[in-house]
Amino acid sequence: MSPDQMVRLGRRRFLRGSLALAGLGLLSGCESPRFPWQAAKVPRIGFLGVGSREGRAWLIEGLLRGLREQGYVVGENILIEYRFSDDRDDRLPALAAELVDLKVELIVASGTPASFAAKQATGTIPIVMGGVAANPVETGLIASLARPGGNITGMTEMTSHVGGKRLELLKEIVPDLTRVAVLWNATNPTYGSVLKELEAMAPKLGLEIQRLEVRGPEDFAGAFETATVQRAGALIAPADPLTTNRAKVIADLATQYRLPMMMDRKEFVEAGGLLSMGANLADLYRRSAKHVDKILKGANPAELPMEQPTQIDIFVNLKTARAFGLTIPPSVLQQATEVIQ
Repeated sequence: MSPDQMVRLGRRRFLRGSLALAGLGLLSGCESPRFPWQAAKVPRIGFLGVGSREGRAWLIEGLLRGLREQGYVVGENILIEYRFSDDRDDRLPALAAELVDLKVELIVASGTPASFAAKQATGTIPIVMGGVAANPVETGLIASLARPGGNITGMTEMTSHVGGKRLELLKEIVPDLTRVAVLWNATNPTYGSVLKELEAMAPKLGLEIQRLEVRGPEDFAGAFETATVQRAGALIAPADPLTTNRAKVIADLATQYRLPMMMDRKEFVEAGGLLSMGANLADLYRRSAKHVDKILKGANPAELPMEQPTQIDIFVNLKTARAFGLTIPPSVLQQATEVIQ
């Protein structure tokens, strides 16, 4: 090859290299190019839960089902870091900080205390609430349902808004009902708005509300004993992982003390409890996966509206009613989503 030919060849190579670099420079403003031999980044999210993994298993399955519907397979195109308080909610801030230190791209908060711990831990990492029971606006978690305004969005049960209906159902079922006991966990922000509505509605129905404080499972038996001694005619346990994670334990105590009781979850009625009224929480977690997907694809949580339950379910256990000597009125049976024989 002559010297002139070598010069021309060098110029062509330089020109091709310059054009290639220019192309990469244009792309850099949008997204770094990925070659076929380079693996795509797998997003890693955190799951911060109140209670234990076993207790939250049914909600986790709801989330995983929703993620599958959005095209995610754990271990393949999404990773999940789990953290649970194991009934020590004072550990939640440290657990939330662990997830922040791991630089997860998003945190799914399971349980109202977990939502507050996640919010305190980060103002930048997006947080999706799987189904918060507390009123998220009244408790200061978000600015509004339509425009949350910060780094938090997700699903809300709006538990406090059905307090009056719960009292009406118990009044229909329990003859001569005058006093309703309510389990109260002072450490859970959910209870403020729930108790406020119950205590506001009770006098209109000729009822009195009796608070029974519980802070751990060891307090359950004493609360039932107190309710019985003070002649409560029925008992309500508002949504709280402390109780909902132990539906069978609570149902057994209600049976032992022959105390007509209402919780939020169908699982309580299936375990022998009398009555439940509330949102399908597992379905809310399934639906929360859409928020996860949108955020991972670039959506701003501040502009993603909070979603509410599409329906409130009522479940009744007729066997338990008969054991308590109660007759469930047709008006209640007609409203029931399902009657368990």
